[in-house]
Amino acid sequence: MALYLGVMSGTSLDGLDIALIEQTQHTRLLATHYTPMPASLRQDLLDLCSSGPDEIARAAIAENQWVALAAEGIEQLLAAQQLAPADIRAIGSHGQTIRHEPARRFTVQIGNPALLAELSGICVVGDFRRRDVAAGGQGAPLVPAFHEALFEHQGQRLAVLNVGGFSNLSLIEQDKPVSGFDCGPGNVLLDAWIHEKQGHTYDRNGAWAASGQVNAALLGALLSDPFFAGTGPKSTGREVFNLPWLKRHLGTQPAIADADVQATLLELSAHSIVGSLRTAQKDTQALLVCGGGAHNSALMQRLGTLLPGTRVSSTASHGIDPDWVEAMAFAWLAHCCLEAIPGNRPSVTGARGLRVLGAIYPA
Repeated sequence: MALYLGVMSGTSLDGLDIALIEQTQHTRLLATHYTPMPASLRQDLLDLCSSGPDEIARAAIAENQWVALAAEGIEQLLAAQQLAPADIRAIGSHGQTIRHEPARRFTVQIGNPALLAELSGICVVGDFRRRDVAAGGQGAPLVPAFHEALFEHQGQRLAVLNVGGFSNLSLIEQDKPVSGFDCGPGNVLLDAWIHEKQGHTYDRNGAWAASGQVNAALLGALLSDPFFAGTGPKSTGREVFNLPWLKRHLGTQPAIADADVQATLLELSAHSIVGSLRTAQKDTQALLVCGGGAHNSALMQRLGTLLPGTRVSSTASHGIDPDWVEAMAFAWLAHCCLEAIPGNRPSVTGARGLRVLGAIYPA
């Protein structure tokens, strides 16, 4: 038995999720801690997602602030569980993605693992994505291997959907290698639009989207993006789908009510997920949803409507809290790295082969 911590900060930039797992032959979630992202740091990290002045210094300062936040959260979780740093074998730290451009052969996650090891007194495994990119892969998504480890015993055509800023699918069938890919925007455009128009960071329960009407012309224009025509392996990020991208499409349409734009963005998320699933895995029996999108009741209802032959539910229905699956995944990937177990899946990322992921920073 070994204890690991996973630290995950996703594209939504709402905060840091920290999960404590026990790893034996199986993975068991023991405790969690959530640290909200300060507004100033959130803005700094968002600004780093596009080109700007003095980026190297700004990135270095922001990542050190991110690490201080992570170290504080880890200290609080350990104190609550009456654990010492020596009780933890390693921290799996995803860091914060600020650029992801696998077509140009790079992906960048900042998070200074050396500083995190120094502040926490715990071995840190970080920089998980670049080895897969070096091997010709997309570097994302990395969670399908973990989803397979969690759910392969289900004995059915299963899909696991993670909906964070972006959505990705893991497709799990008996006697087949796991496959998966990014579907497109999950919450990223919904969050950006409601922040632009109402100042909120997200659309609680999808209520604003549910108050509007889908604009078919706008939906068609959004779905015409070349990303949606491709099949996996594929991944995406803020470099492709962002508020300026949405506004360019809005500029080609007659005036549309703000709530109708939000409704259309939710439909975009739902259609890109369902279209991807139908193409890649026909007759899916169950779709398990994790990430923040699992709490968007409007999105969950829409997925259920569009997939009448599929049981759509949160991973909570299988005993795993949807909010903590990704943080658990990076704790598990730290375990894989230390045990020299490959953490990627070429059927997902397109890499030339299996690779051990991560760089180790001893305590």
